Amino acid sequence: MRYWGGCGLSRAPMSESSAPLEVNSEVAASAVPHLRRVLSLWDLVFYGLVLIQPIAAVPLFGVAQDLSLGHTVSTVLIGMAPILLTAISYGRMAALYPAAGSAYTYVGRGINPHAGFLAGWAMFLGYLALPLINVIYVAVTIQREFPQISYVAGAAGFAILITFLNLCGIRWTARANQLLLVAMCGVIGIFLLLAVRYLFHFQGWSGLFSFAPFYNPQTFHFRTVATATSFATLTYIGFDGLTTLAEDAHNPRRNVLLAIVLVVLLTALFSGTQVYLAQRVWPQYWPCDHPAGPGPCFPSRDTAFMDVCQRVGGPLLYHSMWAILILASFGSGLTGQVGGARILFGMGRDKVLPHKLFSYINPRRNTPVANIALIGLLSFIFALTLNAGGQGYERGGEILNSGALMAFMGVNLASFWQFYVRGHAGRKRRLLVDAIMPLFGFLSCLEIWRNLPRLAMTVGAAWLAAGLMIAAAKTRGFRTRPAMIDFSES
Repeated sequence: MRYWGGCGLSRAPMSESSAPLEVNSEVAASAVPHLRRVLSLWDLVFYGLVLIQPIAAVPLFGVAQDLSLGHTVSTVLIGMAPILLTAISYGRMAALYPAAGSAYTYVGRGINPHAGFLAGWAMFLGYLALPLINVIYVAVTIQREFPQISYVAGAAGFAILITFLNLCGIRWTARANQLLLVAMCGVIGIFLLLAVRYLFHFQGWSGLFSFAPFYNPQTFHFRTVATATSFATLTYIGFDGLTTLAEDAHNPRRNVLLAIVLVVLLTALFSGTQVYLAQRVWPQYWPCDHPAGPGPCFPSRDTAFMDVCQRVGGPLLYHSMWAILILASFGSGLTGQVGGARILFGMGRDKVLPHKLFSYINPRRNTPVANIALIGLLSFIFALTLNAGGQGYERGGEILNSGALMAFMGVNLASFWQFYVRGHAGRKRRLLVDAIMPLFGFLSCLEIWRNLPRLAMTVGAAWLAAGLMIAAAKTRGFRTRPAMIDFSES
């Protein structure tokens, strides 16, 4: 239920060196377009928080609680460390290469184009998984409120709806995103106030302040927390979209890096507070079909946060959260599907994939209709396939994380290679910043990836192997440059 890397924004690569040589020449000034640097540090931070969403931890709460045996706060905070190091690598590379493509661009330019193609291919897995997890989440959430509507019907209806709207050319606008952001903040703000009131009323200060959500010796196991952390990193997905604004920002070398770090830290603080209070309000972490012990249980892990809202705010807060989750999934599903379809179009146009099918544009609607329909169909099929045992959202999120983490590892390696191995003329290498931090970011992302369940690891590894074979075939055994994957409109 998340936006991926700035969906809906388009930035054309532009460098300061392309500015006119003669400032007074009106012809030269008009011939060379360039972006004005108008965005301040806090403009960038606000944009990053919009991308990640203030309810990032809400749909993850029940699954993370169950996986971690009641340590969701710990998983969110532990997951922050590798993401923060990766964010630093992203920020530093964005200052050097302010162009669309994110990990694809940074790895391609920082290491070599073939590695960049693989990083882009890993990113693409995330684009494909994004509409999938939204289809799953909407189907589960609708079934929770309307039990007479089956999961299959809900998944089919939502997949058909977003596919139809995208085929008609209807897009989730920036103004709709802003309104949704205000509504999210309002509902979450009310939840925070009511949760504090609830805990203080029934338990006093001891209810508000407890170490148990961070560490409970009776249930804490490193392996379970590590597995849950590999899922909870979904909280931070989307932070890299901020790097697309490097050309619009004042002092981008400083502000993009600082903003991306602040966004990750603020997300950890805000999401950590939400799940901390939710854990204190409802400390039982198991769903109703789990023989964990006595006490109330969650009817569904995927909608567990709604039960917490019901407890602290009654039906009004419960239904408000339900509506916000549906709307957020709707916007994310629309933008995720069209972003993935445009990448398929770019790969078809450049003959990375079969040209005739994937590069087709409907002349009337000017949209890649076959690609949109294909992603809608695949989202529905995999929504049914992955949901065996009611774990579809968890599995879909882990597959998305698998692609994202592989791209993150690539960016960390690119930062190390660019700043420490290659270096820059007139700039002294710094062991901590240029080598230790990006390498530790790579290793920590690798460790989280290794703790993904077998299905997500298998899908990620198979996807990367397929990309490697495509790259080898299209470049005559890596002897020519790979085709460029166009992420500029995703």
